Amino acid sequence: MVLSELDEEVQAAVAATRERVAALHAELPRWGLVVWTAGNVSERVPLGRGQGPGLFVIKPSGVSYDELSPSTMVVCTLQGDKIEDGTPASLAPSSDTAAHAYVYRHMEEVGGVVHTHSTYATAWAARREPIPCVLTMMADEFGGDIPVGPFALIGDDSIGRGIVETLSGSRSPAVLMANHGPFTIGRDARAAVKAAAMCEEVARTVHIARQGGEPVPIDQAQIDSLNERYQHVYGQRGQ
Repeated sequence: MVLSELDEEVQAAVAATRERVAALHAELPRWGLVVWTAGNVSERVPLGRGQGPGLFVIKPSGVSYDELSPSTMVVCTLQGDKIEDGTPASLAPSSDTAAHAYVYRHMEEVGGVVHTHSTYATAWAARREPIPCVLTMMADEFGGDIPVGPFALIGDDSIGRGIVETLSGSRSPAVLMANHGPFTIGRDARAAVKAAAMCEEVARTVHIARQGGEPVPIDQAQIDSLNERYQHVYGQRGQ
């Protein structure tokens, strides 16, 4: 597939998505969620059903954050294959591309995926321990505990399968993949980046709380009430 041969509307949507994804990558080091070249953000190209091929934009593999720009973002099909998008053939997509692609294929409501190795969230993943819902912030954003996904190796869609299996039917936009680190999802890439930042914040806070004793869980009915308000009432609406 060659990007320049696609419909102008598709090309415009791809260009706008590359701009957003490049800009959002700057949020990962800003919030201390990544080191060196680790971590990645992707976003589904927002096209209506039948408007064009299923595509998403993702960070190139092994490229420093200060070298990223819209022109270096890689465009892939929902099978995880890079298309001829104007970037050099040597600029390969992230090593996590297969996982992102699997999520997009199997969770139509997901428009953005983020992966980091943020310190505290990854420490919980190393213990294969869910982060318990002991903070109102967790009830708001995650609707309960942050779950642990299965151990899976990079290289195929095993990680993606684990993400989908764990988060399908869950209110949490975050999963701690065992011995690996957090993956987050959202309606778009910005929402997934927010979830990644919030995941690290609550992982750190709950870790610190445990140093003084066992944190007290929030009752499920209160979690449900907090989550309902945050998701449907809090903030600015109708924009």
